[in-house]
Amino acid sequence: MATIKDVALKADVSVTTVSHVVNDTRHVSAKVRERVELAIRELGYVPNAMARSLKSNTTSTLGMLIPNSSNPYFAEIVRIVEDRCFGAGYTLVLCNTDDEPHRQSVYLQVLAERRIDGLIVVSTGAGDDDSLMKQLRGLRMPTVLVDREIADPACDLVETAHMQGGLLAVRHLLSLGHKRIACIGGPVGVMPSEQRIEGWRMALAETGATPDIANAEALLWRGGFTSQGGYEAMHAILRTERKPSAVFVCNDLMAIGALRAAHESGVRVPDELSIVGFDDIELSAYTSPPLTTVAQPKERIGALAVDMLLERVGGKRRDARKVVLQPELRVRASTARHASFREPAAPVATETPSTETRKSRTP
Repeated sequence: MATIKDVALKADVSVTTVSHVVNDTRHVSAKVRERVELAIRELGYVPNAMARSLKSNTTSTLGMLIPNSSNPYFAEIVRIVEDRCFGAGYTLVLCNTDDEPHRQSVYLQVLAERRIDGLIVVSTGAGDDDSLMKQLRGLRMPTVLVDREIADPACDLVETAHMQGGLLAVRHLLSLGHKRIACIGGPVGVMPSEQRIEGWRMALAETGATPDIANAEALLWRGGFTSQGGYEAMHAILRTERKPSAVFVCNDLMAIGALRAAHESGVRVPDELSIVGFDDIELSAYTSPPLTTVAQPKERIGALAVDMLLERVGGKRRDARKVVLQPELRVRASTARHASFREPAAPVATETPSTETRKSRTP
């Protein structure tokens, strides 16, 4: 591999001159610059990014940790973040923690050793928030948390109003006449899942005290935020004696598994069972039937995460900032009116005979 000394020798200039051409740190005559650039191309010389970063104290590199690279929601967020980084002149280093706290800790240290300029973190759901908070503080680098909040006042945060999303989903089902509405949540303790479940509870409570609300916890199942988990939870629901007429599923990946389970059980969606997901991943519009879901504003989440991080990296802002974005309901074909649903009866108009008619009856 060619070195900077090889380039200097071939171009018949000093190593310092080559460095100035590569880093654009001092004026070099056009003739000499052309000679150096030709030598770089012919030798295939690649500047040492680490050495350059030691001089400039920046690497133009950002790091990102996600808990599950196989989840399309995170894949879509990563694409948006990467596009935004590229447009701003930054490279993104991505690490998948597989929802393992130890792996998350190791990757944080690895990224710090690579001297990244800033960090975007979607934390694991199974970890200790205190340990993560201490490690992030020890790294002393700008950090933006996405989707999952931890109690660190030094970090920026971008997330969706998950509880509001749960309310939107269940209110939609209630408006269609469903009363017995089950919920398939994610892993216990993962805040987005817990907040969405709380939205489900709140929406049921809004309808008033009924036996179904009093026994709401009997309608709560867990699916682990995976399609297999949603598949297994839906099969379990459909084996119960009193089946629900609708199910709110706390992410689209589990909802896709739930749709398959319903199909295998001979339950027609939405004729016999309505299903609402959460996330609005791209695949949700192509399920059979297309999935009604709560849309997270992924474009804004990804763009804001990068923009807020670069503000901190560039020293434009020191105080932490928290942004909570509002979700929207995407109504597709996996929800329908309950069989017992009746439209409010329209008032029957009483016809009053016209003056002309009354006159015709006068003898």
